Amino acid sequence: MSAEYGANQIQILEGLEAVRKRPGMYIGSTSSRGLHHLVYEIVDNAVDEALGGYCDTIDVQINSDNSITVIDNGRGIPVGINEKAGLPAVEVVFTVLHAGGKFGGGGYKVSGGLHGVGASVVNALSEWLEVIVYNEGNIYKQRYERGKVMYPLKVVGTCEKDRTGTTVTFLPDKEIFEETVYDFDILKQRLRETAFLTKGLKIILRDDREEKKERTFHYEGGIKEFVSYINKSKTPLYDSIIYCEGKKDNILVEVALQHNDSYNESIYSFVNNINTPEGGTHLTGFRNAVTKTFNSYARSNKILKDSDPNLTSDDIKEGLTAIISIKIEDPQFEGQTKQKLGNSEARGAVESVVSEQLTYFLEQNPMVAKIICEKSILAQRAREAARKARELTRRKTSLEGGGLPGKLADCSDKNPENCEIYIVEGDSAGGSAKTARSRATQAILPLRGKILNVEKARLDRILGNEEIKAMITAFGTGIHEDFDINKLRYHKIIIMTDADVDGAHIATLLLTFFYRFMPDLIKTGHVYLAQPPLYKIEKNKKVWYAYSDEQLNNILVEIGRDQNNKIQRYKGLGEMDAEQLWETTMDPERRILKKVIYDESQASEIDVTFDTLMGDKVEPRREFIEANAKYVKNLDI
Repeated sequence: MSAEYGANQIQILEGLEAVRKRPGMYIGSTSSRGLHHLVYEIVDNAVDEALGGYCDTIDVQINSDNSITVIDNGRGIPVGINEKAGLPAVEVVFTVLHAGGKFGGGGYKVSGGLHGVGASVVNALSEWLEVIVYNEGNIYKQRYERGKVMYPLKVVGTCEKDRTGTTVTFLPDKEIFEETVYDFDILKQRLRETAFLTKGLKIILRDDREEKKERTFHYEGGIKEFVSYINKSKTPLYDSIIYCEGKKDNILVEVALQHNDSYNESIYSFVNNINTPEGGTHLTGFRNAVTKTFNSYARSNKILKDSDPNLTSDDIKEGLTAIISIKIEDPQFEGQTKQKLGNSEARGAVESVVSEQLTYFLEQNPMVAKIICEKSILAQRAREAARKARELTRRKTSLEGGGLPGKLADCSDKNPENCEIYIVEGDSAGGSAKTARSRATQAILPLRGKILNVEKARLDRILGNEEIKAMITAFGTGIHEDFDINKLRYHKIIIMTDADVDGAHIATLLLTFFYRFMPDLIKTGHVYLAQPPLYKIEKNKKVWYAYSDEQLNNILVEIGRDQNNKIQRYKGLGEMDAEQLWETTMDPERRILKKVIYDESQASEIDVTFDTLMGDKVEPRREFIEANAKYVKNLDI
């Protein structure tokens, strides 16, 4: 019997019900990421006031009950009656989707909040939300619970005539979110970036929970200070940060750049303070300007000979840190996620401003210009050497017909969706893993020793490293411009190392390689960390495995603590025989895998972390270890 399907089965979700029914459509997910997104939505509204010149301080507080308070000294959300809705404007903002001052062009010249759903979505997904507005000597207040109005907007006090602003406090709804505990560090990274991008804006983050913390972000130098921050673990090739600022076709363009002695680029683009990880027309304009300007300078100053080929964008980008930030009235993003800018006029505006000001800078600073050009020429030669190495590898592979590395124990199933590869440190652990595995779906690639630190090497040297070549060949995707995710031979790439300092170092070296040369492996969720057990517990011929101290204690409580307990602390994978390795770490039914997640919103911070851990400078690494040592558990030294 078929279910009834007619006109009455078509649901109309009233008001904010749609948001509660399908929260993922509005904030991406109901995980930790979505939880923190609620804060960004309210903060972004305050930042829009700052971009308009009406606000200079934003205070973000994590309260003791895990609610959030955002205070700004902007104009205050209007409290007058909105004619169309017949309600106070502030109530409309918090209870009606697609309502706000960002649609008609009159309220805000530039704005990050494109879809106008921010405040109402936060309201819909909160157990309760209270808004307080300071306006014309009065203090107005309204409360909502799960999006529903609790009482009409009312005056609850008076204030100084010149005091204006908005205070929003909300408690995320436990019915909606898998996780409702805020992470200070995640908010800290996002708010720091926001302050860098909004020159002169002060953002204060306070944590009033058990560990009281407070950080203030205030950068008069704006994106110039952002470049310095990203380069803090690197050695800049010259002291000055090149800064270009201008306005063209009603688009405000700000660009800051500086080269360092590394081989990786760190280029981030923003539109109205929104990160555009996939770039777009503004980034294209920047690349065109930089390539054209440096080639022109190098030719006219005889740094490039007539017979030399032109420098490419890739040559000039080696070791380049750059921030491209534009403010535009009507940004057109490709896709709901706002990851790529589509406005054609942005390309011309950025290209024009950067070309003109960069040309002037190079003429005024010939020593800096020469340093950049010479680094770019070295990069060009290395790129050519790398190209030849890649072609040689391709030819060799086609001649050998498949050419998989000899040490790879491949699986028999040829459907990548069913297959996984374990990257294992050392031949002894590799031998155990080869015996333990399911031969149909699990491949084993043992690595001999620590792989090359790609943070300190050029592509030609990286492609000459045997361990790296083995991984590239085994995965099948190629790297850099050759990379094709559709050719991936295994849908799970599992790093399996010992739970000690060396194992952690090897895992970090591998993650650095994936992040720098095959980032899409991480972005598309194909990289995992195996979790071998830390303890084996035996009692009365029964065996248990514990993956943490907490789990060990729970097992001991359950089985009783006495002299019959035999506890073994595993120092490495080599201490397990094949059967134990299968039971604990490789059996898909019982193992624990940690998926490596890439969060686009934390891109600049991820970059800084890899530079800190794997770069040449010791001091930033020591500071990082000191700051994060308290989070490390079960690491054998």
